Amino acid sequence: MAELPVVLLPVGVDDAALDACLAALDAATPAGTAVWLADDAQAGPRGLAIIERWLAATPLRADYTRRERPVGEVAHLDEMLAACGDADVVVLAPDAVPAPGWAVQLAACFARDASIASATPWCNAGEAAAWLRIGEISPMPAEPARLARACAAMPPLHPELPAAVAHAVMLRGSARRKAGGLDAASYRSWYAALIDLSLRLSGLGWRNVLCETAFVARGGEGGAGEGDMDALAARWPAWHARLAAFLIEDPLRPLRERLARLEAEVDGPQRQQELFPADGHGGDAGAPGGAA
Repeated sequence: MAELPVVLLPVGVDDAALDACLAALDAATPAGTAVWLADDAQAGPRGLAIIERWLAATPLRADYTRRERPVGEVAHLDEMLAACGDADVVVLAPDAVPAPGWAVQLAACFARDASIASATPWCNAGEAAAWLRIGEISPMPAEPARLARACAAMPPLHPELPAAVAHAVMLRGSARRKAGGLDAASYRSWYAALIDLSLRLSGLGWRNVLCETAFVARGGEGGAGEGDMDALAARWPAWHARLAAFLIEDPLRPLRERLARLEAEVDGPQRQQELFPADGHGGDAGAPGGAA
């Protein structure tokens, strides 16, 4: 099994979303996985109670930190990434709901190709990585375990994306450090800073890919901060045209259609046991979607 990444979860202000995210993490992630909840002075009293209760019961290896004063979304995330050094990490949106096997599949994706710097799973609100339809927001999956089984049966092709998407992204530590981290001086949102980081990684020869064997749901799409899109356009003049061409040409359509067929045909409990055994380690390294 590939080594699992550290999961970084910036705490947001939506208490219900935080509660759902933490419950999904417990259910979908192998016990003992390192998780860091970092609070940029965002959680209120109810959020703090949710976190305290979760920390006391979670099977994950979890830590929680809280700043006395907020420094801003991008600066806070850059501090988290810098603290992780060369470790591979997954940054999870505060309202994300991971499906079973998600972290195992992302780690396997990295293990297959050392040129991959970022891997983004499917999402119902994933823009370029959206499923069922590209660029559209679909409802949260009614049966996430069933959809996860279908994803795990996909062939691991890992096609290129225009950039990583902010619902969930695995970042290779060595590549991230060579690219210089996040630009907190130019961007207000993680959404835009991640696009900028992805484009710098691509310029250095790394790949930003879709991990089609994993799924992370979300209540809605992320968004840019004030002035962020203008800053992206000034630094990366070809970016908007490239993204528009990707959305129009839709090169991922065959993969989305294949996932839809697999989700409709997926087997029952026996198949689930094969893909997600009790130890949380997926299939063997040679199987599509298995851990490497």
